[in-house]
Amino acid sequence: MNEKKFNVLKKNFFYIESYGCQMNISDNEIVISILLNNGFFLTENLKIANIILLNSCSIRSKVELAIKNRLQKLKYLKKEKPILFGILGCLSNSMKKNFLDNNLINFTIGPDSYKKIPSIIRLSMKGEKISHIFSSKKETYNNIKPFRKKNKITAFLSITRGCDNMCTFCIVPFTRGREISRDPYSIIKECKTLYKKGFKEVTLLGQNVDSYVWFGSDELKKRIYKKIYTENKKIIDFSKLLDLLAIEIPFMRIRFSTSNPHDMSNKVIEVISKHSNICKHIHLPVQSGSDKILKLMNRKYTRKQYLSLIQKIKSIIPECSISHDIMTGFCNEDEKDHQETISLMNEVKYNYGYMFSYSPRPGTYSYNKLKDNVPEFIKKKRLQEIIDLQRNHSIFQMKKYIGKIQEVLIEGESKKNNQYWYGKNTQNIVIVFPKKTYKIGETVFIKIMDYTSATLMGIGIEKK
Repeated sequence: MNEKKFNVLKKNFFYIESYGCQMNISDNEIVISILLNNGFFLTENLKIANIILLNSCSIRSKVELAIKNRLQKLKYLKKEKPILFGILGCLSNSMKKNFLDNNLINFTIGPDSYKKIPSIIRLSMKGEKISHIFSSKKETYNNIKPFRKKNKITAFLSITRGCDNMCTFCIVPFTRGREISRDPYSIIKECKTLYKKGFKEVTLLGQNVDSYVWFGSDELKKRIYKKIYTENKKIIDFSKLLDLLAIEIPFMRIRFSTSNPHDMSNKVIEVISKHSNICKHIHLPVQSGSDKILKLMNRKYTRKQYLSLIQKIKSIIPECSISHDIMTGFCNEDEKDHQETISLMNEVKYNYGYMFSYSPRPGTYSYNKLKDNVPEFIKKKRLQEIIDLQRNHSIFQMKKYIGKIQEVLIEGESKKNNQYWYGKNTQNIVIVFPKKTYKIGETVFIKIMDYTSATLMGIGIEKK
C-alpha cells in the first residue's frame, strides 16, 4: 500500500465500531482520545474514513463470526479508495492470524498497547502487516483522558484491567493479561472531572472489580486524600475505594461491573448499603448451579457458597437487584448438572441475566484439556429452558414494582416511542415514561403502571 495515496486526503479519518462488553466501549474512548491527540480525525461516516477499526471480544465465538462477517461486508470500500482495516482488543491470536493471512486486515493491536496505535497505523500505511498483542509494560491508561460524546450523562471508567482467576473456559487472561489496578487518586480525580462536566452516573469497570487493590507508594501518600491512608490501613481494596468515591462525589450515581462471587466481601455489601448514591444492583455471574461443573470451570466457589453470598446481599440490602451470567452445555455437563442450574435459578429468582451456550475458545484450558462433548442440539434445548425460566423470573420481579414510585435518572429518548424518555432506577431496571417537560440528565419520580419482562412503564409525579 502506498503511503502517498493516503496523503492525498491530507487528513486521516478513522471510524470505530465496538463488539462485546462495556470494557470494550471504555477502551474505544481511550483509543479515540489517543488518535485525536496524534493528528487523526474521528468520523461516523464510512465513506469518509480511510482507517476502519473494529474493537473485538473473544468471549464467545459468535462475536468473532460477527467481526468476520463485518469485514467481508466492508471489503467493497477497498475498491473505492486506499483504506486500512485494524482489529483492536481481545480477539484470539488464531483468529487475528487468520484475518492477517487472508488480507482481511492490515494490523491488530491488543488492549495493553493502544498508545502505540498511531505509529502502527503509520507503519501499516507503508504496507507493513503488524500484529502487536501486548506491550512489555502493564498499562492502566491513567494519563489518558477518554473521549466522551457530548450530551452524555453516564460514563464508564476502568479501575482494573486483566484477570487472574483463570476460569478454564475464558481467554481474557491471555488477551488482556494479568490483573492490574489503577491508582485511586486518578480514579477519584476523573470521577470529579466527569461530575463537573455534567455526568450524573459512572460505572466502574473491571473483569473482576472486587479484586481491586492498591498498595500505594510514599510519593502517592503525600498527595492523596488522608481519608484513604491511615497508620494501620494502608491498603486500598474495592470496599474502601467505593466508600471514598461515594463520599467524594455524593451527588453522582455509582455502579460497578463485574463481580466474581469468590472475591466479593461483606465489606463491599455493607458499603453499598451505607450510601444512597451507590446503586442497589449487583451483577454476580454464577455460570452453573452444579458443583461438578463449577470445579471443571475453576470458579473457586461452590453452589452453597454462592447461595450464601446471595443471602447476605438480600439480608443487608433487601432492595438490591441481582443479575447473572449462566453458561450451559459446558464440558461433561449432564442433565443432572443442568437441573441443578435450574434449581439454583428458582431459588434466587434473578431480576435478569445473560445466558449463552459454551463455545470452546482456542488457547484456554477447556479447549486444550477437556472435551466439548455436549451435542449442539442439547445445548440449544437447555439454553432455551434457561432463557424461558429467566423470563418468568424477570416478570415475577417486575410485578413487584406496580404502583411503586421510582427515582429515575433520564438517559435519553425511548427507541420505540420518541414521545417517551427512558432511564434507570437504582436497581438498573429500564423505565420509560412520557416526556412532559423533563430533560435528559434530570432525576425524576415515576409511578410504575405497567411492565414487560425487561422494562417498566410509568408516569411522572411531583416529589412530595
